[in-house]
Amino acid sequence: MAATRIDCDIHPAVGGTRTTLLPYLDDHWKEQVVSRAIDGLDLNSYPPNMPFSGRADWRPAQDKPGSGKPGSELAMVQRGAFDQLGSSHAICNVVYGAQAVFDSYMAAGFCKAINDWIAAEWLSKDPRLSASIVVPMQAPDLAVEEIERRAGDNRFVSVLVLAQGETLLGRRHYWPVWQAAEKYKLPVAIHAGSAYRTAPSSIGWPSYRYEYYLAEAQAFQAQILSLIYEGVFGKFPDLKVVLMESGVSWLPAFMWRANKTWRGVRVEVPWVEREPASIIRDHIRVTMQPFDGPPDAAGIADVIEQIGSDKMFLFASDYPHWQFDGDDPMPPHLPASIVSRMCADNPLETFPRLKLAA
Repeated sequence: MAATRIDCDIHPAVGGTRTTLLPYLDDHWKEQVVSRAIDGLDLNSYPPNMPFSGRADWRPAQDKPGSGKPGSELAMVQRGAFDQLGSSHAICNVVYGAQAVFDSYMAAGFCKAINDWIAAEWLSKDPRLSASIVVPMQAPDLAVEEIERRAGDNRFVSVLVLAQGETLLGRRHYWPVWQAAEKYKLPVAIHAGSAYRTAPSSIGWPSYRYEYYLAEAQAFQAQILSLIYEGVFGKFPDLKVVLMESGVSWLPAFMWRANKTWRGVRVEVPWVEREPASIIRDHIRVTMQPFDGPPDAAGIADVIEQIGSDKMFLFASDYPHWQFDGDDPMPPHLPASIVSRMCADNPLETFPRLKLAA
């Protein structure tokens, strides 16, 4: 029997609102999508034909209607994620435009359609696949409704939100969402990406995609601080948060600085009763692709030692986005003990519903 290797982040692609999601929308939104010609709401802001988006052998044939996006064909994803990259199971995270729609009712309709589509067209056809519930964070009450609607299906193992939404995720505005996630044993997956409401940096908009891409780490840092200092983990002690495509190597300095500042100003947040770094180790997990660690084994060992936990790391390929050299998405030079934990033990501890998925 093949070894367990759970890929915590792959990306099935929605061909389009009209070509893919239309059968799963209710009558009102079907009419709106057709009459308003709504389509192409993909949140990936780089051009779809850039090599960065996917390897040549991960691209569907261009001569089929609605095809061409890497990740849009189940058979190709199965071959790539399982046969080529060696995973035994994978969690599907659909990053589409529902999170960026201004109309909260439209967003809720699209999220429902995405979740119903992935369940019918992907999860029902391969028991190795699980998925995150896509929710309309534009309206937390509607997000809670979508979580509750899908919570009875154990093939859904987490709740997917974006790193750059409309406001910081620790605010009490969102607490009902975290309460529902904790209730149903669903970790919150914060994925790199934006609803494009505000500038990605604290001092404005960048000129280049390069700047935007590197600024993602700042968004993840801000969300961690918000969740800790607003008291989310004190209120919901069983909640886990997974940072997806956040990078890893910034964590040691960030954890050290968070501890240092907390010691000086913790009178402002008396409900934070222990060092932020220890809260991070207990509640935060990170996917290890794309990996931004040092190029040598000694440097990587230093980063892991400074983070101070072997439970935080989760294997991920980011398929079909080609973020690594060669054919193996496992970052090089990781200690064997870390590799073993991040492929099986850590994902199963982080996503408890994986044990129930069938």
